[in-house]
Amino acid sequence: MTGAERRLQLLEVARELFSERGYEATSIEEVASRADVSKPVVYEHFGGKETLYAVVVEREMRLLLERFESALSSGGQPRELLERAALVLLDYIEEDTEGFLVLTRDSPPVTGTAGTYSSLIGEVARKVEHILGRQFGARGYDRQLAELYSQALVGMVALVGQWWLEKRSPDKREVAAHLVNLAYNGLAHLEAEPRLVDGPA
Repeated sequence: MTGAERRLQLLEVARELFSERGYEATSIEEVASRADVSKPVVYEHFGGKETLYAVVVEREMRLLLERFESALSSGGQPRELLERAALVLLDYIEEDTEGFLVLTRDSPPVTGTAGTYSSLIGEVARKVEHILGRQFGARGYDRQLAELYSQALVGMVALVGQWWLEKRSPDKREVAAHLVNLAYNGLAHLEAEPRLVDGPA
């Protein structure tokens, strides 16, 4: 193998192991054994487990963000965009389960290394925020609240996605339809200045 081919092989093996076992339970020895190389080869390419994990996660985040960008870049009506966003995540969970598990399992207890699932969700929410911001402005709502609502919407889809990974039922298109029903119809009837009913304003 060339150096680039070996690096790619090690990333694929590490992705598989991290998805199966999580960060803590995966060792460089296991990565080397499954790739049929010596430990020094893994260290030569990545320096250690922490860096290897960071590269796997960053690669996975980039691939998923590219899916979202592709789905949302062509524009469309708000409901259609919400449907596309929900289906992107559910498609990813179904087609790239290993990658999704890498992003949602335990991450290393070291600050400043790889991105995390929550930071990925934040990236996606920022894309949705632009969509909501336009709609809020057109309807006379405070555009600054678009950030809050985008975090709520994307977080809802992400959490349901984790639940659906275990259930795989109902069908993902039905799941997406229910998510969009809750989100879109909720957004369509927003109160301009909501107040809690059981306490002071």
